[in-house]
Amino acid sequence: MHKTTSIGSALFFAVFLVTSGLNAATEIELQPANNDPDDIQSLQRGARNFMNYCSGCHSAKYVRFNTIGRDLEISEKQMIENLMFNADKTFDTIQVTMPVEDSARWFGTSPPDLSLIARSRGVDYIYNFLKDFYLDPGSPTGVDNRVLAGTSMPHILWELQGYQNAIFSVDEDGVQHLDRFEAVTAGTMSSDQYDGFVRDTVNFLAYISEPIRSTRRALGVKVLMFLVFFLVLATMLKKQIWKDVT
Repeated sequence: MHKTTSIGSALFFAVFLVTSGLNAATEIELQPANNDPDDIQSLQRGARNFMNYCSGCHSAKYVRFNTIGRDLEISEKQMIENLMFNADKTFDTIQVTMPVEDSARWFGTSPPDLSLIARSRGVDYIYNFLKDFYLDPGSPTGVDNRVLAGTSMPHILWELQGYQNAIFSVDEDGVQHLDRFEAVTAGTMSSDQYDGFVRDTVNFLAYISEPIRSTRRALGVKVLMFLVFFLVLATMLKKQIWKDVT
């Protein structure tokens, strides 16, 4: 009994530590991504964004090009001409273009695979991360990020968004808070256009983290409809069988 209690206490303490860590990691207020995983056109644009701006450093090795083409209504010809920059066959997965050894040397660590990033971090986290880079002269890349302080990732979308400064304030307890961002240089996109670009990219990352989501949800609706029909049928049958029993 004492051993069981000790194990239970240890598990509770472990869960408490994990929960505390998660709360600490998410204490920054995040703007909602408001992505729509059923918006095919958004997903198509997101696939384009990912392959043009992300696949040079990041892989997505758990999803195949032919799966993307089938789900996002992209023809094989369009796939080959516009998305398959580093693949020969449509059944290939998305592999990183940059050699792993070079990326580890340049950035200090190899950029992670992004197949499941939307499930592990959440779409709101990625959405805010891609928007919240700011200039930091003390950083090796020249920028830092509000969501992930000390990130080794450079601001690869600076041409689109432009550069911005972060304006901080310090409260009475000496804690630093971000007040706002101030634009330093303009990008090729307006603020609304860049938000849409990021939202489409996040939408695609959410899709590749669970490509069968739409199929699973459609099947779930059919199963629920069948169960409701069977419940009604079973109820009517029960009443018919027991109607003469007093």
